[in-house]
Amino acid sequence: MRNCCKILIADDPGIMRDGLCGLLSADPGVQIAGVAAGGNEALRLIEHDVPDLLIIDIGPAATLGAETIAHVKRHWPQVRVLVLTFRKEDACIEAALRAGADGYLLKNDNRSELFAAIHHTGEKPFLSAIVYERILNGFVNPKESATGRRSPSQLTQREREVIRLIASGQRTREIAQQLSLSHKTVEKHRTNLMRKLGLKTATAVAAYAIANGYHTL
Repeated sequence: MRNCCKILIADDPGIMRDGLCGLLSADPGVQIAGVAAGGNEALRLIEHDVPDLLIIDIGPAATLGAETIAHVKRHWPQVRVLVLTFRKEDACIEAALRAGADGYLLKNDNRSELFAAIHHTGEKPFLSAIVYERILNGFVNPKESATGRRSPSQLTQREREVIRLIASGQRTREIAQQLSLSHKTVEKHRTNLMRKLGLKTATAVAAYAIANGYHTL
């Protein structure tokens, strides 16, 4: 039997938030630890009762939501953060993922995706199909730059091994063990392949690897 996931919800008061609370309350694997009207209130609640998961909306000022996510990850790194919002602009997605969000869903996604994201514990962020597609288009498949850095042929054999394991969902620690490398060496290979491919985030690396079939090698 899976452990109960204690959740804090940070969203504007209203029908949407009430509906979310009602939906989650029906899942025996979920415990709603609290409800906040925004990022500042969420941080105050976390100080008194640390949840397993923070579900947070990102408003018009995406940077404010990202600041809350970054603060949570800095002070309570064990807390997973799931963004649940209507906003699908590239700037919002990038700001949230750069801040450390563990997932990004849209409020018009289906409930099965929501519960899959809630109970997802993998290293790679859990993304809705629409968000995943935007990442691929924005970070993975832009036009070739003049330097041609996005050519996978420039990866070394070791970098190809690392990106293949990233695509299969392996954590850095697991990659290090499987390849008999140190954690620091794996991180160095990851940094090098990101530079060569012109990718800026770990999410973009995973998306690129999957899109280009590295997980099947």
